Amino acid sequence: MSLWVLARLLFAAEKQEALYIVPVYVFIIGRWALAAFPLLFFVWNPGLFQGHAPVPKRSHALLVVTTLLTAVWFIYWWRKEVAAEGPKYIYLVCAVNVLWIGSLWTLFAQSHKGEPSFKMNLLFHWMLFAWLYLFAFPTFIGPLFRS
Repeated sequence: MSLWVLARLLFAAEKQEALYIVPVYVFIIGRWALAAFPLLFFVWNPGLFQGHAPVPKRSHALLVVTTLLTAVWFIYWWRKEVAAEGPKYIYLVCAVNVLWIGSLWTLFAQSHKGEPSFKMNLLFHWMLFAWLYLFAFPTFIGPLFRS
């Protein structure tokens, strides 16, 4: 439910034209694609239903792959979109992604230190899917800010 609430808050901000960070797949597939992510959250790690503590290796692989693909995404779009959208928008979107990825990698490192915990597993997966759900591979359309 919290993934869905996060999406609703983002789209509420969109209507006020204060913030517009929407993943590209929403425009390719449609807004109903957002409804799939809360379900994918549980399908990806069914061990959460049974209280499993360790983070599955496939989740770490997903983090590595999406981190690399996001870097390629930003490198590809950077020059094209700074001129179109303005540096303020691009820097903000990049900063959100860098902070989110940094947080995910910190959780990844902590999940390998010491004893695994269910709370860490749940937090890591919630953060991972929230990032993939809303901020990874952003669509560069604007305007973001109106002065």
